[in-house]
Amino acid sequence: GGAGGPADVDRILLRRYLAFLATRRYAKASIARIAASLRSYFQWCAKRGLVAADPSTRLSAPSPDSRLPRVLGHGELQQLLEPAAAAGEGGDTGPSPVDRRDDAVLELLYGSGLRVAELCDLDVADLDLVRTVVTVTGKGSKQRQVLIHQRCVATLATWLAGPRQAMANEDSPRSALFYNRRGNRLGPRDVRRLLDRRSPVPTHPHALRHSFATHLLDGGADLRVVQELLGHASLQTTQVYTHVSKERLLTVYAGTHPRA
Repeated sequence: GGAGGPADVDRILLRRYLAFLATRRYAKASIARIAASLRSYFQWCAKRGLVAADPSTRLSAPSPDSRLPRVLGHGELQQLLEPAAAAGEGGDTGPSPVDRRDDAVLELLYGSGLRVAELCDLDVADLDLVRTVVTVTGKGSKQRQVLIHQRCVATLATWLAGPRQAMANEDSPRSALFYNRRGNRLGPRDVRRLLDRRSPVPTHPHALRHSFATHLLDGGADLRVVQELLGHASLQTTQVYTHVSKERLLTVYAGTHPRA
């Protein structure tokens, strides 16, 4: 725009620049990042006295689209949640402790819609397999109880019956529900690796929580119930899932209704 230095830049020039980036097909997230960098730069210039007034004040960029992971199809989920076969990591000796752990982790993520960090933070004491509930500490240290179905209870019971102890060592945190291969508490990165190993298609761990919510709504669950199960403080956060659910219902309708 022919500006010789920061003092020659005004707000209109910055807005034109962001608009130009949009015409060059830059992603909204990239433009938002560039706008943030410009704001930081001109705040620094203003502090140093290089500009009389900060031209980037209230410089708004398009809000990035919330990129939700895709919803897994029922066939994909079935394949993913299929218990480890006898010829798994344990060869002829049956599923290994790692396999048993993976079974329980996957059932919990999809069966209860937990955030990955919440799952990693679980202690054995948080489980009540008789009442089929798990006490989860979510964002802002808020506790909620989530329900677990019988298949999930069975995989957890199998994991607790021996494989968990087999993965522990003398330095392992005694309270942790899940361990990684080094005997430490399972971490989000371990969960990503687990999914890379077990999923037939590339899958982000959050996709299981996302599928949990969408499948509940598709099945007619009340939005407030889903909000409660997900541990969302605001109903607005949960409504993101209803858009996806409506899209899915429309797709199914369009693909199956004779008049569609």
